[in-house]
Amino acid sequence: MKLTSYDIIRRPVITEKTMAQMANRQYTFMVHVDANKSMIKRAVEEVFGVKVEDVKTQNYEGKTKRVGMNVGKRPSFKKAIVKLTADSKAIEFFEGFNA
Repeated sequence: MKLTSYDIIRRPVITEKTMAQMANRQYTFMVHVDANKSMIKRAVEEVFGVKVEDVKTQNYEGKTKRVGMNVGKRPSFKKAIVKLTADSKAIEFFEGFNA
């Protein structure tokens, strides 16, 4: 399966912790589970036009949940924390959330 840059980056993660990390030029995204660090780096650089210094990834296994007798499982997901270089511009998508 061929993933495009827009398939790799699912959505940004907007929490208090990720907002605080933006001061250190770190941005957090939900990414495709099969994407590796080099694919994530290339996708962020292509979509947002920035320079990426480092990518850290975290895999999360979906939790098993139960309602009565029915047992189901939440989907597994992958999160990426992308650090931009010092000379790179900020990602505009996040700038509106600083208020």
